[in-house]
Amino acid sequence: MLEMRPNCECCGNDLLPASEHAMICSFECTFCEACALQRFHGVCPNCGGEFTRRPVRPAPLLDKYPASTKRVHNPVCGESDRPRNRAVDNNQ
Repeated sequence: MLEMRPNCECCGNDLLPASEHAMICSFECTFCEACALQRFHGVCPNCGGEFTRRPVRPAPLLDKYPASTKRVHNPVCGESDRPRNRAVDNNQ
């Protein structure tokens, strides 16, 4: 089950469980749409994976399956627009 992390790891903006602007990678690194697409160009800065929209958890299920309250924030994520762990393809 997805953690549904409550904020963007880069800018720290809140991302409610019903947010349509939350983006995740396959490891559930969580970013707002602006950071994921504009700052990182759709590539996760942590793992090099692609971003996809995080599904919205239906409100009636939040009581039984609550979203995470653990905030993850990396204040240095914006220092470089290049992903840290991404393999470089010299043909590009």
